[in-house]
Amino acid sequence: MTAATAGGYLRVMRIGDVLKAKPSREVVTIGPEAGVRELLARLSEHNVGALIVSSDGTTVAGIVSERDVVRHLHSDGTVINNTVGAIMTEVVQTCDEDTPLDELMKTMTERRIRHVPVVHEGRLTGIISIGDVVKHKIDQLEFERDQLDSYLHQT
Repeated sequence: MTAATAGGYLRVMRIGDVLKAKPSREVVTIGPEAGVRELLARLSEHNVGALIVSSDGTTVAGIVSERDVVRHLHSDGTVINNTVGAIMTEVVQTCDEDTPLDELMKTMTERRIRHVPVVHEGRLTGIISIGDVVKHKIDQLEFERDQLDSYLHQT
């Protein structure tokens, strides 16, 4: 169980905690009708590895990543002329802000996925990458180490 000390007690770390720690909660989306060239431009512009496919910016129709482009490029050299809808993953693993961090880590590892949209009450509220999870775990371990070090060196 992932836990952090808060007010002297341990609590389960949740995806909402990870979202709050991110510098920006902006979720970059792209419509399914957009071209793969536009997709590549947005991935590069925002320095991200995946975009949520959404027609309205609040619902999840799919997800499309650099991996999707590469996989399609391997089998179809004309992928650059396709639409996002033609190459996106339609069945998307999502999580809620209340999902325990350890549960999402397990899912990401087992399903070999790097990006998970956060959907709360039916609306897209964020995206969690494997990098976000790793950073949060490292920060948590450093905090716990500092707390133990402080405890051991009390005078």
